[in-house]
Amino acid sequence: MFAVLMAGGVGTRFWPMSRKAYPKQLLNFSGTKSMLQKTYDRIKPLTADENILVVTSTDLKKSIEKQLPHVPKENIIGEPEGKNTAPCIGLAATVIEKKASENEIMVILPADHLVSNVANFRKTLRVGVAYAKESDSLVTLGIQPTYPETGYGYIQVDEKFTTRQEKDIYKVRTFAEKPNIETAERFIKSGDFLWNSGMFIWSVKAIMREIDEHLPELGEDLKLVRQYIGKPKFRKALSDMYSRTKSVSIDYGIMEVAKNVFVIKSDFQWNDLGSWEAVYKISNKDKNGNVCYTKKELLLDAKNNYFYSPKKLFAAVDVEGLVVIDMDDAILICSKEKSQHVKVIVDYLKRKKMNSYL
Repeated sequence: MFAVLMAGGVGTRFWPMSRKAYPKQLLNFSGTKSMLQKTYDRIKPLTADENILVVTSTDLKKSIEKQLPHVPKENIIGEPEGKNTAPCIGLAATVIEKKASENEIMVILPADHLVSNVANFRKTLRVGVAYAKESDSLVTLGIQPTYPETGYGYIQVDEKFTTRQEKDIYKVRTFAEKPNIETAERFIKSGDFLWNSGMFIWSVKAIMREIDEHLPELGEDLKLVRQYIGKPKFRKALSDMYSRTKSVSIDYGIMEVAKNVFVIKSDFQWNDLGSWEAVYKISNKDKNGNVCYTKKELLLDAKNNYFYSPKKLFAAVDVEGLVVIDMDDAILICSKEKSQHVKVIVDYLKRKKMNSYL
């Protein structure tokens, strides 16, 4: 089994802490390790270091090598530019095919998710690996939803297809984009929708077959790149490919149109940490619901806030539901419930070419 950690995102919703050179997956939101390192720790007992690939941006390759010293450097692949998840996963599949064979099973994991109950998570992966090998199908993990979340995509399931080691496996009916609150509430009430975790399991042969059918231009590009893997001209071939390949997600390009897609209903705790509000929810709070990462704080009638100011005395009076992130060169103040909109600030900084803040 090979594991592919997708670590190329920029984490715009976590500005100003997350920057281009140090994005979300490299940050430590809880404990002593980064999101990337925790993802590595979760998968490490299931496979060898030489079978772990990390696909990231060229700019982040050195930082990731430093955070994951046991993963061979040649297994940390830098994309010349971000083109969404389909080219990323296709590239990983092509590398695995060249290193091993088309029959290898690959587990694809975003490097910036939080997972609790790791033993249950690993059991679910083992079931998925066995089923993908047995059925030659595309397998994804769906999370049993606990509330009507609008920041996640959803998977609608058909009736239960089979059960393996107490894990229910369903045929996928449809994928749904991030809904508004009314639609999310309807999804939850129906009982046949799961959160889309963005984690996948399949053989190299299965995913390349689907890419060749549904994304043929990408398939042809990957065949061209394959002949240069491990050779001096690999970087040039990869750069040429990415300059012309289209940006497309694996969900849109493959999962929504493939016929043999199955989902395992998963009950481990999962969060993709898509906003400062999500970080607040998983953090330890004081008796008034405040999260404080400060040198020293003075709080008067402050409730349910997230404060980050590690170098200063931080004072707050009669405020509620705020996120305040105090960095050396920038300060963010926003409503906790609107914290997903931070990406709008990043878009503005890009338009104005204020690159020193990115």
